[in-house]
Amino acid sequence: MIARHLITQGIISLKTSNTGEEALNLMEELKISHLPIVNNENLLGLIAEQDIYDLNNIKQPLGNYELSLKHPFVNEHQHLYDVLKLVSDLKLTLIPVLDDNEKYLGSITLRDLVNYIANSFSLENPGGIIVLEMSENDYNLTEIAQIVQSNDAKVLSVFLASHSNSTRLEVVIKLNKTDMGAVLQTFDRYGYYVKASFGEDEDRESVKENYDSFMNYLNI
Repeated sequence: MIARHLITQGIISLKTSNTGEEALNLMEELKISHLPIVNNENLLGLIAEQDIYDLNNIKQPLGNYELSLKHPFVNEHQHLYDVLKLVSDLKLTLIPVLDDNEKYLGSITLRDLVNYIANSFSLENPGGIIVLEMSENDYNLTEIAQIVQSNDAKVLSVFLASHSNSTRLEVVIKLNKTDMGAVLQTFDRYGYYVKASFGEDEDRESVKENYDSFMNYLNI
């Protein structure tokens, strides 16, 4: 998935003539803390909620504000992972998308990114979750998939999480079935360390509830 396909509909760009008060009202309406400032398809910068409060005069036009985020953006062809990295590094609730000529195309909100990731991870699909922990050198997706398939199950999605200052990996596997006893036994037989597993419907509902709670937090 590339940035162009993730653009959120309904995000209104601002002009330097818009006031801080207008920007704050729009941020409140859209439940975000950043908005792009655009002039004739040229991105001038990203105004943050804190930038407006720092000036201590919300009636001032945005052209008078000092921007803490000068020109953060992603190209339309950059991958989802690049978008996530920039959003994470800069703590953004929105990231502008530019074309190859650096013309503004639109913006991606953090909420839509989270929604896309949740859908990609097959959160809504019934099935179990297995969390393996291993060294980076031991990671072999082909073997993991073969173990799952040998027990009449399928891998719906895989997520890797690395630990800072460590060569250890957590491999989170979403399966298409909740009865995972045979799969877990096979992982154990092959020497894999199963850190956690969630196979019952109530466990899946708990994961879903945690996701919904996070989405509600983004709406504050």
